[in-house]
Formats: sequence, C-alpha cells, structure tokens
Amino acid sequence: MAQSDNKQPAGILRSLDWWTIGIYLALLCFGWISVCGASYTYGDNDIFSLGARSGMQIIWIGTSIALGFVILMMDDRFFDTFAYVIYAVLILLLFATIFNPHSIKGSHSWLVLGPLRLQPAEFGKFATALAVAKFMCSYGFNIHKMKHFMAAMGIIILPMICIVGQRETGSALVYSAFFLMLYREGMPGAILFTGVSMVVYFVVGIKYENVTMWDTYTSVGKFTVLLLVQIFTAGLVNSYTGNRKHALIILCYSVGITLIFALFSTYIIPFDIVWVQLLLCAVMIGFLVYHGLRTRFRNYFLISIFAMGSIAFFYSADYVLNNVMEPHQRVRINVLLGLDEDLAGAGYNVHQSEIAIGSGGLQGKGFLNGTQTKLKFVPEQDTDFIFCTVGEEEGFLGSAGVLLLFLMLILRLIHLAERQPFKFGRIYGYCVLSVFLFHLFINVGMVLGLTPVIGIPLPFFSYGGSSLWGFTILLFIFLRIDAGRNLVRS
Repeated sequence: MAQSDNKQPAGILRSLDWWTIGIYLALLCFGWISVCGASYTYGDNDIFSLGARSGMQIIWIGTSIALGFVILMMDDRFFDTFAYVIYAVLILLLFATIFNPHSIKGSHSWLVLGPLRLQPAEFGKFATALAVAKFMCSYGFNIHKMKHFMAAMGIIILPMICIVGQRETGSALVYSAFFLMLYREGMPGAILFTGVSMVVYFVVGIKYENVTMWDTYTSVGKFTVLLLVQIFTAGLVNSYTGNRKHALIILCYSVGITLIFALFSTYIIPFDIVWVQLLLCAVMIGFLVYHGLRTRFRNYFLISIFAMGSIAFFYSADYVLNNVMEPHQRVRINVLLGLDEDLAGAGYNVHQSEIAIGSGGLQGKGFLNGTQTKLKFVPEQDTDFIFCTVGEEEGFLGSAGVLLLFLMLILRLIHLAERQPFKFGRIYGYCVLSVFLFHLFINVGMVLGLTPVIGIPLPFFSYGGSSLWGFTILLFIFLRIDAGRNLVRS
C-alpha cells in the first residue's frame, strides 16, 4: 500500500502522464470527427442522434473515458497480482467465442448480448500483455533459455490460435507485434532477422517467380531468393561465429560459381541455374555442419538450420499460395504484390480509398464535404478504411497532423516504458507500444495500398465500442502502472 491511503489519489494525479492523456483525448476528438465524416449521408440533420453512428460513437467515447478513470483509481498492483487470472478468463472467452452461432461477415469473433456486440479479441491484447509481462518478470526468467523463451511464446501464440479459430486472421496477426517487445527484452536479433528474411523471400520470390532471367529458363524470383539465402548465411556466419574467413568462403564461392553458370547459361547453353544454386546451398549447409561438428560450436548448426529453413519456407510458401489458399485469398496477395489489378474485386477497397485520399489534395474538401465517402464508394469507410476520410476531408495537412499525433503517442510510450523502475511495467509498456505501432502501420499502409488488407481498426478512430474500449484499457493500465512508480510502499 501507499504510505497513507488518503494521500494516494493526490499522488496518482500528480504522477499521471498528462501529456499522454492529452494526446489520447485529441485522438478521440479527431476520431469522432472522422466517424462523422465517414458515416454522414446527404440529408442527415442530426449527427448527434443515437440512431447515427456518429451519435453512438459519442457513447463509446464517453464510456471509454469513464473506463479509463476507473482504471486510474485502481491499485496498480492489481494488474500484476491478477495478470494470470485475467489472461485465463480471456482465453476461455476467446475459446468459447469459436463456437458462437452468430456469424458476422463470415467471422465468429463477436459475442452478441442483446443489442450489445463485443469482440473478445480486442480485450485479449491487454490480457496477453499482462500475462507475458508477469511471466517474464518472474524470478529466474532468462529469455536466452529455450524453455523460458518458448513458454513466453506460448502465452502469445495461444490467443492467436483461438482467434484464428474464429476466422479472424487479421486480429490474430496483431499478436505478432509482441515480437518487438521480446526483441527489446533481449531476444536474439537473429530471430527478428529471420522473420524479416521470410517476408523478403515471400515477396521477392512470389512477385518475380514467373519472370525469366535474360534468355534462360531461370525464374528471377527463385534465383534471387536462393542468392539472398547464401548472402544472408554468410553474413550470419560473420556475425555469430566471428570467423570472417568462413564467411568469405561461403560468399565468394556461392556468388562466384553462380555468376559463372549464369554467364554460361546466357551465352552458351540455356538452362535453369536454380539447380546449381540448390546444389551450392546443399554444399554450404554441409560445410556449416562439418565445422559445427569439428569445433562443437552450436552457432554453426543454428545457421545451417536457418539456411535449410529459408529454402523450405520459400518452397512451402509457394505451394501453399498456389495449392492450399482459397482463390479469394490468393487474389488478395496477388493484388498486393502488383501481379493483378482486380479493381472490381479484391483491389476495389484499396483503389477507392486511394482515390478518396488523392481527391483531398493539400487542404482537403472540408468537414462533411467529401464526395467519395459521402457517396459510399469506399467499403468499411468508418471502420477499417477510416483514414481515407481523414485524407479526403482534411487533406495532406490533416493526415500529416493525425500521423504526427500518433508519432507523439509512440514516442511518449517509449519514454514511459524506459523510465519504469520495475521490469513488469517496462515489459507491459513495450507490449502497449508494439500493439499501437502494428495497428498504425498496417491500417494506414492498408489504406494506401502498401500493406495487406487484413481488416484491423485504426486506434481511437475506427467506429466501434470493442476496439475503443480495448485500446483504452490497454493504454490506461500502463498509465496507472506508470503513475505508481514513485509511490512509497509499506
């Protein structure tokens, strides 16, 4: 407890980070204005009516502020003490939702309680953040021990599995944002590098798979991916074994022999160079395993696993895309990679969103004067694609202002997380930061056609109570933990 109970509220108010609260309130205001613009129809007279989405959003905003106030009045140690209990309750709720008979747009992620609809996945984020923070600050935890790292991963992956079972893949992917927190807490950079490499393999390999190199039979996509595997492996050998000679051997032989056969295939006898590259990769992996056995240095084995896993991932991803995925999922990926346009189908939302943003120009068309949004050309324009309303009505300046507010929030969260005196608060803070950063990057990128359309809300902007409550709880728990950092305990 604090030293004196009657001094606790005053101490909390003095310790609260009012800058973050001010940014939160500003985002709520701009978010409501955007919901008004996105949901307004010509002829509507009352934007405050509860029959309109803008009116209902006021209710969600008011209840969110009240919820934030309640959280601030709680003891900050409550969240540490009951982290596992909160997590268990949310996991049970997420699991039960899989069998929910109510289907909304093909998803079983909503619980319908009379007139109220709740999406448990939005609340699972703060529960998961609390549980993983509790586990990682426990005595003896070491992220470099495989069993500890895998246990932390299990806490993160379990809700993802439940949400995928609800056919809500977009919401499940949000939980991958916790990798940023794990990296901050000491997760080996090689793991993060591996994740980024997989994305590069997929994008480059799939996009250029059917493009042939010069006058040969070689796929540019496969050739580039296998060359990247060799280059990345050489880099890892240099970084994690300290043996520059072995790194240069791998790099020079791989690139040199590949270049020789590429010239041979181009000017003498055309053939598929990929077979030569696969053979070089096999020799490279054998070289790493041999030196691992000879030196008994584990990193050689791990790097060989990286090389084998990279090749296996690329070929399995190619198989899954072409033989396992549903046609509409395949079309979405092809549209994102620029292989198809499909402006009337999978690319329609993004195309109309880009038109709306572009039509706003520098200063925008003004509040409630957007044409693309008023005529309902953009689907989901008050939820997943709400940022296009900002671009159309407020223009480039308004969009930049909103992004600047989010940037201020992100920087403020980093500052708050770094000043935490206890590991629990720091880990939870970076979980909050990671979730907000993921939502912002993916949602805005989705509207601009830069990231996949996976259907996640823009924090404090998208219409709906579940997402607004979920983000508010996530943020205000951290503000409450931060406010208790200087309280004297007895």
